[in-house]
Amino acid sequence: MERQFPKNVRQVGNVCDEPKIYMEDYVDTYLSQLRTKALEEPMAAALVGEITEHEGQAVVYISGAVQIKEIEIKGEEVFINDEARKDMEERQKEYFPEQSIVGWCLIETGHPIGLTRGANKLHGKLFAKENSIFVWKDSAENDEMFFSYKFGELMQMGGHYIYYERNPAMQNYMISTRRQNGVTPSEMVEDRAAKDFRSAIREKAEYREHRQSRGMLYVTSVLLVIVVLAIGVSAMNNYDKMEAVQNSLESLSQSVNKSEESDPVKAESTPAPDGTPESSYEEEGQITQEVETTEGAEGTEVSAENIPETFAAIEQLGDADFYIVKKGDTLDSISTDVYGDRDHVDAICKMNGLSDGNLIYIGQKLLLP
Repeated sequence: MERQFPKNVRQVGNVCDEPKIYMEDYVDTYLSQLRTKALEEPMAAALVGEITEHEGQAVVYISGAVQIKEIEIKGEEVFINDEARKDMEERQKEYFPEQSIVGWCLIETGHPIGLTRGANKLHGKLFAKENSIFVWKDSAENDEMFFSYKFGELMQMGGHYIYYERNPAMQNYMISTRRQNGVTPSEMVEDRAAKDFRSAIREKAEYREHRQSRGMLYVTSVLLVIVVLAIGVSAMNNYDKMEAVQNSLESLSQSVNKSEESDPVKAESTPAPDGTPESSYEEEGQITQEVETTEGAEGTEVSAENIPETFAAIEQLGDADFYIVKKGDTLDSISTDVYGDRDHVDAICKMNGLSDGNLIYIGQKLLLP
């Protein structure tokens, strides 16, 4: 099966040149570990992978690296002895048997310009393969340069790709050589491909959760608007009912007051029929006459016919429309508890026909305006 270009990649520099260079993230991590060690002396590693062609382009995949035990720099010359070369080849076959050496990496302090001739000479001797790779890293500044061997010369490349995938072969090599690379035994090699995969999944999950949260917020907002509208409609209806009750109570109160002022002797001078107690007859006659002849403050006639409508309006009110007086209550405290301020004391007095706000008693049922 033909190999596909890696999908999870990070571009470094300008990658318009050929061959296209793909270095696996574990390899990049391993070379960074060697860079720390190279502060004391130059370090080198053989690059393992595949040189191929894909979709008409020359491509180099670097999926492994093994340390070159000894490397020597004398002026502009770079040397790898036969023992180090043999050890390099054995490590490659042991840890990366299905791949081949595709180049090498030199890590030292300085600049590669002075070493170009010596590096080119060593490359032609040990790694002379078309499109093979030479990587130079500065151990102090963390700079790096990539070269490709073309037409018998090392030519600098504009950039490369870092790609991410599961790489157990490189991971096993890193674990087995961690002491040699200056890594403490307790340090674990991080599975970066898995980490990046988990990060991508986590980001997608957070995005989906964010979308769901926004959807729930929208639905909650719509429901809240509906509830507020329902409460508003209910409040308007209850307001109309309470206003009708208030008007009726005011009409009755004013009619009684007017009757007492206009005819204070009428109830006393009305003779009682035979066998009827005089006091009861007086009260009954007075109330009957007042109800039949008095008009309310709002111009609504109060008669025997509309008294049942008043009581019916009162019966339609619920418990929430009343307040039952408790021990220690005052109209100020009731107004504050119910409405949050003391501005409704006069309204409560008016609604319940209270002339003196202090004359309330425990258990009294007050109609709330």
